[in-house]
Amino acid sequence: MEQHALDPIPESERRPWYSIALVWAGAMICVPSLMVGGVIVQGMPLLEAIIAGAIGYTIIVVFMTFQGMEGADLGVPTVVTSSSAFGRQGARFVISTILAISCIGWFGVQASVCGAAFSQIMNMWLGVNIPVWLSGLVWGIIMLMTAVYGYRALEYLNYIAIPALIVLSVAGLILVLKKFGVDNIINYVPKEHYSWSYSIGLAVGGFAVGGVIAADFSRYAKSRNDATISGLVGVWPAGMFLLVVGSLLTVVAGTFDITIALAQLGMGFVGSVILILATWTTNTVNAYSGGLAIVSLFNMEDKLRPLMTCIAGAIGTVLAVMGILNYFTSFLTVLTAGIPPIAGSMIADYWICKRGNKDMWGAGVADINWIGIASWVIGFTAALFMKMGISAINGIISSMVCYLVLYYVLKPATALDEEKK
Repeated sequence: MEQHALDPIPESERRPWYSIALVWAGAMICVPSLMVGGVIVQGMPLLEAIIAGAIGYTIIVVFMTFQGMEGADLGVPTVVTSSSAFGRQGARFVISTILAISCIGWFGVQASVCGAAFSQIMNMWLGVNIPVWLSGLVWGIIMLMTAVYGYRALEYLNYIAIPALIVLSVAGLILVLKKFGVDNIINYVPKEHYSWSYSIGLAVGGFAVGGVIAADFSRYAKSRNDATISGLVGVWPAGMFLLVVGSLLTVVAGTFDITIALAQLGMGFVGSVILILATWTTNTVNAYSGGLAIVSLFNMEDKLRPLMTCIAGAIGTVLAVMGILNYFTSFLTVLTAGIPPIAGSMIADYWICKRGNKDMWGAGVADINWIGIASWVIGFTAALFMKMGISAINGIISSMVCYLVLYYVLKPATALDEEKK
């Protein structure tokens, strides 16, 4: 069982890029990735929905690359790498809380989806009606057990689940094209009208947390190049493939509920089994990172990481039972506004102010870096309320610019105070 939580990963335990890419692909190849495509295509023509998704995932990969390289440099998770930008206590209380809530919320969404799929399997196979909330509870407990064991368990689980969901997606794509034809799909008219900025924001929200917490897994990378390649190869292709499949299934089924769409294509039983596997791989990532955030928040010893992972998963499971899936789109919207600005402040601090020098990273870290806190608040506000542009980009750029302005305005005053002392 992995014992590393907030301490640096030793060089002897670093992993090659393809190992980390596999974990990222497992996080992307999941039911919510299908659902993101389904949500977007309800408000845009198919081709435009795919383009919006591509832009969104490109945004994620860009800021994820910087986050991941910092993690590879320092060998520590996001809740620790953020301490330079937000201060030791700022990272501990503010950032850890935000990331814990986000990861736990995603665990609840995934457990809800898994519960729905399992209930459908039992009904089709044995004629037994199991409440979705009960299925979500049981599978939430099962899934968090893998996360308790740590990185290696995530890696091995993905060897099984990733090929399974790829096969399912390809089979569903073929059935869609055969049953409905290319012309009917191309001539699809959405029920609603979404703006480009809103649709791109939904795509970013689908994996915004993953991009920000990149260091949680890239800390195992042997180099910056390995961290970069793993994120690019693991996230973008898998995300786009699932987004396209999810969009097509929604077009033909009229709903972004993937279990219903697969049932209409005659793939209800097999599809639901594979969806459970896919959800399992992604939810282990959510519980794992949520556990790290809780360890940081309450300043615990590394050996308590498995227990905190269990607690993170337990809270997420309760959310699943309470029906968090009903608020999926709203959840994505809030994530789009609140999570990317964290990366904006961190990128400004490490890559511009500290010039990407890991030796400068820990120099002069305060308990609370009000520059980072203020820049995140401004970025969050900009992402939430600015009507122009793309919310995620508004948040990242606003927090980054604010951090740099405050840093270089206040830096001379700080230097003068030091000289007086």
